[in-house]
Amino acid sequence: MVGLVGAPFGVKGFVKVRSLSGEYDHLSRLDSVTLKLGGAEKFWEVEDTLLINRGVAVKFRGIDTPEAAKELNGAEMIANREHAAPLEANEFYVSDLQGLAVISASGELLGRIVSVVEGGGGSLAEIRLNSGEVKLAPFRNEFFGDISVEAGTAVLLCPWVLE
Repeated sequence: MVGLVGAPFGVKGFVKVRSLSGEYDHLSRLDSVTLKLGGAEKFWEVEDTLLINRGVAVKFRGIDTPEAAKELNGAEMIANREHAAPLEANEFYVSDLQGLAVISASGELLGRIVSVVEGGGGSLAEIRLNSGEVKLAPFRNEFFGDISVEAGTAVLLCPWVLE
């Protein structure tokens, strides 16, 4: 997922899009996306994009009025990985983190990352423990050490946050 569709923008069917990475240039180069809304997914061709103050506005082919654009409000925008924002050091796509084994510094398997969600103070790793219980842990350097997508592991430095 690269963004969330927001309110209509203008009178020609554009919608505002909030980038999940905080970057917008890559969204202006999209030619097609999948929008997921209410459990349904639909493929859309991107007709035009506009870089606007703090964001991007997207015009989908066939959406020509603000009323039609309003129907897309709240949709998750999904694009192929080559259209995603480039990663900096120690940045990850959520889809790459899902399923990683969460281990302690001593190598004990604690559970697996289900997802990463936004919390009031930052990102939280949603972890399904070996018991089946789901807990949240701050997804920050103070709590997570080595994260290796290749090895399929994320080291939780402070396992007590799962108690």
